[in-house]
Amino acid sequence: MNKQLKNLLDNSWIELASRWILSITFIYASYYKIISHADFAKIIYGYDLFPGVLINLIAITLPFVELVSGLVLILGIYPRSAALIINSMLFVFIIVLSINFVRRHEFNCGCFSVRETGYINAPEQWIFRDIIYFVLGIYVLLYSKRRRGCINKVLTRSH
Repeated sequence: MNKQLKNLLDNSWIELASRWILSITFIYASYYKIISHADFAKIIYGYDLFPGVLINLIAITLPFVELVSGLVLILGIYPRSAALIINSMLFVFIIVLSINFVRRHEFNCGCFSVRETGYINAPEQWIFRDIIYFVLGIYVLLYSKRRRGCINKVLTRSH
């Protein structure tokens, strides 16, 4: 492997920045969904993909999974596990957005706000953004050196 690329991949500051970007994004994304879960349920319904009996369950649990995984990742508690959870969510988000993009279905993403934004026709931008976040999550997941800014360095040290 190219030495410059290896140095880039082994950089603990880049890993820390990746964790913080993902963490802050998911913590922020959870906020409006938690305080307005009924509005978030309407957005999920607008995706036209989920059975009605699951919509409220998704609207109530997903924001808390986003919040907890973001907090755990920013604190550096089991960062690989948190990155795996976040990447699992991102994978589902990418699939859901892609399905609606292919169907040319107009919908509100609900990613960072549950209010009508008038910005409902940009799923390709949302998909691209989520792919970038997914790559950051892969980086955190595969990072094998000593991590910076972790509460419990013993839990995150590679063996």
